[in-house]
Amino acid sequence: MAQFDVYRNPSKTSRKHFPYLVDIQSPVISEIATRIVIPLGNADLFNNEKMNKLTPEITYDDENLLLLTPQISTIPSKLLTKPIGSLAHFREQIIGSLDFAITGI
Repeated sequence: MAQFDVYRNPSKTSRKHFPYLVDIQSPVISEIATRIVIPLGNADLFNNEKMNKLTPEITYDDENLLLLTPQISTIPSKLLTKPIGSLAHFREQIIGSLDFAITGI
């Protein structure tokens, strides 16, 4: 599993709003049974929650999505089976959103 890999949301109940999950966990932490993820939400469904620093807009697979940093979570590693892409090119925005969530800067 690589940092910033994108996975389809394995939850059928939340997939409509959160179609993808981004694995943000450092590769140094690989011995635990969970991964730290941030959901990507369909931007059209979250208009009131857009905050550029906290929930940056990301285009992935021709979809406008929001990185929903306030909804950071963990998921069992075994549920993240096959990555479908990577957001490594959005590394700065992802880390910036985490920094803003923690420090407000």
